Amino acid sequence: MRILVVHNQLWAHYKSRLFSEIHHALQENYPGSEFLVVHIALHEASRSVMQNDEKHPYEYPYKVLFDRSLDSVGFRERRKALFKAFDDYQPTILNITGYFDWAQVLLMFYARAKGVKVVLSSESSSMDNSRSAIKENIKKFIVSRANAFFCFGKTSADYLLSLGVKPSKIAVRNAAVIDEDLIRENYDRARSEMPSHKSTEADTRKFIYVGRLAPEKNLEMLIRAYAAVHKTAKDESWKLLIVGDGPLRENLETQVADSGQTDNIIFAGGFPWHQVPGWLAKSDVLILPSKSEPWGLVVNEAMVCGMPVIVSENCGCAKDLVKNDVNGFTFDPEEQLQLESALRFFINNPEHILTMGKESLKLIAPFSSKTVAYEMANCYKKLSGNLL
Repeated sequence: MRILVVHNQLWAHYKSRLFSEIHHALQENYPGSEFLVVHIALHEASRSVMQNDEKHPYEYPYKVLFDRSLDSVGFRERRKALFKAFDDYQPTILNITGYFDWAQVLLMFYARAKGVKVVLSSESSSMDNSRSAIKENIKKFIVSRANAFFCFGKTSADYLLSLGVKPSKIAVRNAAVIDEDLIRENYDRARSEMPSHKSTEADTRKFIYVGRLAPEKNLEMLIRAYAAVHKTAKDESWKLLIVGDGPLRENLETQVADSGQTDNIIFAGGFPWHQVPGWLAKSDVLILPSKSEPWGLVVNEAMVCGMPVIVSENCGCAKDLVKNDVNGFTFDPEEQLQLESALRFFINNPEHILTMGKESLKLIAPFSSKTVAYEMANCYKKLSGNLL
């Protein structure tokens, strides 16, 4: 079998980790199979400052169609390049990464006309955006042409089911993966380098947020909730660490100053993904308060590190990764009191941090990149044998 995967950009490390694991799984379990990932471009324009990190090589066969940003590649040139890559490679299985790109949708129709099996990878859920009946009907037609589906988690699988996809065609339901080995390695290294002696820094517990400082992240409410809880907390040593940067930073810093919490809410700035574990190592509980979030891979990162989590129920990962009172809490992002209750629980019951963190490790296990890659390789094989 010859598998061709179409992906938007090369510089997306977690996807590259998954592609590497798929390649290894195919080599190990299905010798003779061929695998190629075609990346349309290098990066999104908003990530143009990113550079190819030689410490994290791409360990799978790939080709980049355009040596520039994805945003600068027009529909016609994208379609032409994808069709040429398809014809040159002549795959028996095509895996596209969504139905939002009409160039890829047309390629899917072209592949089906040639008798090629199609896998559609979907991260979408019903919570992503407002949807019209016309758009939903178009999506129903598009997904009806795919032979199998890879989903990020329960929310994306449920959305496909609502579009008429048969449950038996959803081959993978846990495709939201990270580079868990490297994340845990960096976390453990950072923990080992922390001072073991008693000190103010070592004794301070922290909530942590990691992500863009943007409106949809709901950070204004997080700051209000933390300030309200801190004023009445029996343990005032807990701090809030905000790791990331974005357009709201100045406004958020002003909000913190006005709340009188400047000494307790720390803005660390933005950092590359592989440095995030170092900040998690200095913290105790992750918070993701977003009003809207397709998934929230930082939750995977924290759970791989054995941390409890507090996650908005509007995050795609919430249904799969968070069990209330087990490894953390979910909350309505419009209800500040619910978030305050979750914060207060950990401040008042720090002895639960370790036990809940262990539960996080159990819940994140099915999202191992190796496990998911093995499931995907098996799906490709079944498709090649007309078993799906």
